[in-house]
Amino acid sequence: MIIYKEISSIEQDLGYDIKTLYSISYSLHRHYISIKMPKKQGGYRILSIPDAPLKCIQKRIAEVLLSQINISPYAIAYRYGGSTLRNAAPHINKDIVLKLDIHDFFNNILYSTVKEKAFPKEKYSENIRILLSVLCYYNDTLPQGAPTSPAISNIIMCDFDNTIGSWCKKHSIAYTRYCDDMTFSGSFDPKEVIKCVESELKKMRLFLNKKKTIVARKSNKQIVTGIVVNEKLNIPRQYKKDIRQALYYCRKFGVENHMADANINDTNEHYILKLLGKVNYVLSVCPNDKEFINYRDFLKGLI
Repeated sequence: MIIYKEISSIEQDLGYDIKTLYSISYSLHRHYISIKMPKKQGGYRILSIPDAPLKCIQKRIAEVLLSQINISPYAIAYRYGGSTLRNAAPHINKDIVLKLDIHDFFNNILYSTVKEKAFPKEKYSENIRILLSVLCYYNDTLPQGAPTSPAISNIIMCDFDNTIGSWCKKHSIAYTRYCDDMTFSGSFDPKEVIKCVESELKKMRLFLNKKKTIVARKSNKQIVTGIVVNEKLNIPRQYKKDIRQALYYCRKFGVENHMADANINDTNEHYILKLLGKVNYVLSVCPNDKEFINYRDFLKGLI
């Protein structure tokens, strides 16, 4: 394990002199812009986006420092090989699928937790710990939009994931976490799982968003990170239907006429690429779907 006790060592590995790092850390308000992103369920999510100089520093911190810290195998997002498909796979064909959401996840992560977990005193001198933590934290929150935040969130949740994962394994329950979305599947009493999760989250001053708690049994549609898992991995019917309808109109009337009729304000090329992305997503889950293979070939021919 590399130990960072001297300023020169952190300068060398990050590729930035200490004056630059301190200068930016003292004026973070000048290096972020805030934007509102609409949520599917209504309302907005505030993203704090770093400017180019800070973003480059954060990328280096993520690549050089944070990537060396172990995270739990139960954490699927923000890691090499992680995907919504991989997150859904353990929950195929189960009696019960329980989905839980952590309330205001990034906003409720404390500066002290970032400092303790991401930059531990065993590895960093105190002045370096403070500097790195400040560079990764903003406005009393872990900024959504910073390249360091995903990795830090997984690091902070590692002990929680392993504790919950071990408990679930003893009770023959599959568990995965994708950012702030936790999924449990098997044959169990959902109330017992919720009680266990709430107890562990409370230790971290985190809480469940009870409005987003979903219990789906086999008789209902079971969806995990956008993928149907009732019997096999599949794409929701409505998602396919929307693509099918768009492609029908594109073929019958032409892309330009369809876009004009549907009031789609975009360039032809960009719209075709978006449709192709959606088709490729379907094929990533259902690779042998001949209908969508044909759609892919048609769209590629238009590019």
